[in-house]
Amino acid sequence: TVQKYTASVEFDKKLAIYDIQASQAHAEMLQHKKIISSSDFKKIRNGLHKIKKEIEKGNFKWSIALEDVHLNIENRLTQLIGDSGKKLHTARSRNDQIATDLRLYLRDQIDEIRLKIALLRMEFVKKAELHCDIIMPGLTHLQVAQPINFGHHLLAYEAMFARDDERLADARKRVNRMPLGSAALAGTGFPIDRNRVAKNLKFDSLCENSMDAVSDRDFVIEVTSSLALTMVHFSRISEEIVLWMSSNFNFITISDKFCTGSSIMPQKKNPDVPELARGKTARVVGSLVTLLTLMKSQPLAYNKDNQEDKEPLFDAVETVSNTTKIFIELIANIRPNPKEMRDAALKGYPTATDLADYLVNKKIPFRDAHEIVSKIVSFAIEKNLLLNEIPLLTLQKLCPVIDQKIFKFINLKGSVDSRKHIGGTSSKQVLKQAKKLNLEISKTITEIEKFKTQK
Repeated sequence: TVQKYTASVEFDKKLAIYDIQASQAHAEMLQHKKIISSSDFKKIRNGLHKIKKEIEKGNFKWSIALEDVHLNIENRLTQLIGDSGKKLHTARSRNDQIATDLRLYLRDQIDEIRLKIALLRMEFVKKAELHCDIIMPGLTHLQVAQPINFGHHLLAYEAMFARDDERLADARKRVNRMPLGSAALAGTGFPIDRNRVAKNLKFDSLCENSMDAVSDRDFVIEVTSSLALTMVHFSRISEEIVLWMSSNFNFITISDKFCTGSSIMPQKKNPDVPELARGKTARVVGSLVTLLTLMKSQPLAYNKDNQEDKEPLFDAVETVSNTTKIFIELIANIRPNPKEMRDAALKGYPTATDLADYLVNKKIPFRDAHEIVSKIVSFAIEKNLLLNEIPLLTLQKLCPVIDQKIFKFINLKGSVDSRKHIGGTSSKQVLKQAKKLNLEISKTITEIEKFKTQK
């Protein structure tokens, strides 16, 4: 029972390839520094290569009695090459070993997730370009506020995921520091060359305090924090997709593959994928809380508590990776319903702000303009009219400075088109922004692909 309770091999075997990668670099350095012989190194290198093939083919026999991924691999190595395998662990500890494996794993996962986020952002941009002339209501407090175009709304989500990419790219810099060589906590008396190993493993730099190196999990928390925020963004767009698909909105249609029917109501088309993404956000946020709580009271240096860091991290990475992959296709398959969007945008007097701005341009102070427009809206509500349906003479009775040009500003298209500054919702600005984003995202993809080819 204790053996099963303390073993981690059932989940940390996910790190096996990274453990072998780090072991190969460590052994090469030991041989270079003449800490082990060339003959031992060749045996170790060949043995690790064989173990890697066994793992990749699913033929490796994992043993819970050997506790973790490290001892399982070392035991198999010794079986294959004899006493030379026992020399691999010279000048290192499982403490710096696992810290290194985690960083190698996370570095790869960051690159993979960033690439998927880039492809997702591309889909938002494509949809924005395609639908920048579809007018819909922009909401605040879930009430109609001002008219916007659908493309502009989609680019708001692109901006969120762009920040997610920035956070992951920045976190990668702190992930890509090598703890190997710190041994258990105090370093080692052997004349090792940590820089040589770091260069071999493509680390940017070294963790320079051995105690911090083996006990630090800030990088795990930081990445999980970024992933939690990414899932919050998925949850937000999922909520809007659920609303937009409902019969009360009917703004969009999505492919049946992302939905299911009801077991009892044949007319239902339930948005299961967006709802699940909304729900899975709780898992990743929970992983972040788990990791923060795990680390909050640990004294230096390494403690067994840290065995519990992997499952929440792995789950967060897998959840975000899978969610991003499926949303690339989901966003690509969204089909807007322009008439329903436009009809909804006509409700709630969304061009009232445009009317106030028009009066401000007539030299009326904004607060006074606000009060005048409130009276005009009250009149429109009483008479069941849209603002642009109120006769000019009636408008002039309510405010004499109003002239015929007002109707250019208080229709939906005029309102949207007038916001042509950077960050505005005009079609021209959306297309301009999309062109810029296409270049930025392509540059990001090139950067990520460069990282991947360097490994």
